[in-house]
Amino acid sequence: MTVISLSSDHLQVGVAAYGARLVSVRTADREGRPGEVVVGTDDEAGWRVNTAFFGATIGRYANRIAGGAFTLDGAEYRVPVNEGRNALHGGQVGFDRQVWEASPVTDREDGQSVTFSLVSPDGDMGFPGTLTVAVRYTVHGSDLAVTVVATTDAPTVVNLTNHAYFSLAGRPAPVADQLLQVFASGYLPTDEEFLPTVGVAPVDGTPFDFRTPTAIGARWRDDDEQLRIGKGYDHCFVLDGARTPGHPQRAVRLADPASGRVMELWTDQPGVQVYTGNQLDGTQADRTGLVRQGDAICLEPQHFPDAPNRPDFPSTVLRPGEEYGHLSLYRFSTDAR
Repeated sequence: MTVISLSSDHLQVGVAAYGARLVSVRTADREGRPGEVVVGTDDEAGWRVNTAFFGATIGRYANRIAGGAFTLDGAEYRVPVNEGRNALHGGQVGFDRQVWEASPVTDREDGQSVTFSLVSPDGDMGFPGTLTVAVRYTVHGSDLAVTVVATTDAPTVVNLTNHAYFSLAGRPAPVADQLLQVFASGYLPTDEEFLPTVGVAPVDGTPFDFRTPTAIGARWRDDDEQLRIGKGYDHCFVLDGARTPGHPQRAVRLADPASGRVMELWTDQPGVQVYTGNQLDGTQADRTGLVRQGDAICLEPQHFPDAPNRPDFPSTVLRPGEEYGHLSLYRFSTDAR
């Protein structure tokens, strides 16, 4: 199983059918020197042993489902638990562990595209309905677009995302000094099991206020109960403004002052999980060596964790005749010094 290359005048991107994963993104710094900004490996053996979801498509349900159970239309469904008593990222064998079918690469004006397809049968990891999913990666100019569509033949729940780890300084380089801006006035506090508790809390006056560009590591060691629970940031930020499928809005800006690289994430999803790799303990390796906490950051556009059990959250139910849609753009540029 090989890496599929997509390129434009500004980006070189690698993707793979195992987990429909984003393997590599190379983009230039302010001096025009290309560098790797995504944590990953270039071989199937590395993808199969990795348990940190490097670059993978996550499903059927990204993030956590409390107790590995939910009720839909009066019937209870159980997902095999794989994080304590809860189901994380779709259960024990999620979409990240599947070999997807890859289409031929399509040439576009100033870019290329490839689509990965998967049919998840009824009862897969306990989820109801046969879910048909397509993930398209498109490189166009300075943009990497990830488009996801899914349909079902029976009512089910769906929450898909990409789990790429970024470091704009180029790998290997910690992200503590990189500047993060999240266009979110609220976030979801969690309990000790990383499950949402009180609903949306304001970021104002907390270490979670990234409404203006702030170094990622500036406050991650603050005396804050939420940071203690997460061992850093591992929280869903509730994005400002209404989100309409197919119409992404700016959600995150990440910038590295040293290299000048900038990445903006635009998405049509209501939330972004910000995760600073807090569980990376040097037992996972990428192409440059062992990866540890703070070496990279995940910015995962998605619906809210445990939404199937939280009627106060936006619904993640998908019914026959409907289409799940998710569009996220990763837009790369550089800042002058």
